[in-house]
Amino acid sequence: MPRKRPRVVIVGAGFAGYQCARTLLRRTRGAAEVVIINPHDYFLYLPLLPDVAAGALEPRRVTVSLTGTLKGVTLVLGEADGLDPARRTVSYTDPEGVPGRLGYDRLVLTVGSVNKLLPIPGVAEHAHGFRGIPEALHLRDHLIRQAEMAAVTPSPAEREARTTAVVVGAGYTGTEVTAQGVRLTDALHRQSAALGQGPRPRWVLVDLADRILPELDPRLSRAADRVLRERGVDVRTGVSVREATGEGVQLSDGTFVSSRTLVWCVGVRPDPFVASLGLPTERGRLCVDAALRIPTHPEVYACGDAAAVPDLTRPGNLTAMTAQHAHRQGRLAAHNIIASLSHGRLRHYRHHDLGFMVDLGGADAAANPLHVPFSGPLAAAVTRGYHLLSQPGNRSRVAADWLLDAVLPRHAVQLGLVPARAVSLETTTPTAPPADRARMVRRE
Repeated sequence: MPRKRPRVVIVGAGFAGYQCARTLLRRTRGAAEVVIINPHDYFLYLPLLPDVAAGALEPRRVTVSLTGTLKGVTLVLGEADGLDPARRTVSYTDPEGVPGRLGYDRLVLTVGSVNKLLPIPGVAEHAHGFRGIPEALHLRDHLIRQAEMAAVTPSPAEREARTTAVVVGAGYTGTEVTAQGVRLTDALHRQSAALGQGPRPRWVLVDLADRILPELDPRLSRAADRVLRERGVDVRTGVSVREATGEGVQLSDGTFVSSRTLVWCVGVRPDPFVASLGLPTERGRLCVDAALRIPTHPEVYACGDAAAVPDLTRPGNLTAMTAQHAHRQGRLAAHNIIASLSHGRLRHYRHHDLGFMVDLGGADAAANPLHVPFSGPLAAAVTRGYHLLSQPGNRSRVAADWLLDAVLPRHAVQLGLVPARAVSLETTTPTAPPADRARMVRRE
């Protein structure tokens, strides 16, 4: 049936999807129907997830209610699993397995990314991913459990293995997980009478690059490296994982690290839903023009990690898969959708990075806002201030948690809410049957 208002359907509510919906609602003021299809009812502020894993922040602090902050949006809980551009419909499956279908006038694909897997024996079975709240909570419980089991084992070798963690990938996520994780395990070590008599917990950070945080200015990389080493982290560059087992990790330099904890932070790849659509891709990401439209279907937009957006500031390159780009692409997609509905002028995406910040926990951070590099307590204050301003909700609660964490000991207990089977690193296997998951009806 004909609709009185044009309907814009947004698939995904990450940085790109959230900002697109927010901008549409503000600027159309009810003139367009904005619908979000998302598996959860919240926007996840990913940069603070390491704080959740380390127990510095409660999980709900990094989640922002979609319906609570996006007044006027229609939220459809479900996983998108098909697209029919001829009929302008997108299909999905709700949390109870019931299929549904939505018509659209404009569609925005912001399905994001998942863990990048490499063909290394044992990694999918033994490694912990780090892409959402379940993984963060599971990792926190796992570290606490290993410390508690190490405290009662009579075997020194087993105690060492249970208090050793290996993190693969020294980019932003891997470095922050390591920096925050050390603070948690050191707190557990101090609180345990049995563990306090032995050596402190060990963290090993490995990466094939010649330095940690290779994306940052070398001065910031060295500053972060110094902080980690001062905390006792064994930083190994130019090294990768050859095999993972239940007993530990075999590294490419021939050494074997006995450990019960392997955290996988080697990067991300577009959600498998992208490949199921049958649309042109580049490096696994949907091909779009500079206005974020899919050329063969100009009513369909894509942005964020799922889109291969040409970088006009560096001809021949694509924009990086970062929250900074996703945030701004979401806003531009909203502008161009409004322009297309009201015969306005389309804009092309052009953005220079404004710098990056790495929170190392406590009074340490490395930052280069506006490409001015500095580190230490000032960088920590700037980094946390930036996160408070960037997060669209829960700012007071986040600040209160940080303050309490600075003056009170960590509350180290296992919640047991997330079983290991719920956070398997292998994310390529869809929950729906392949025939349903990858259906795309194309009519000429």
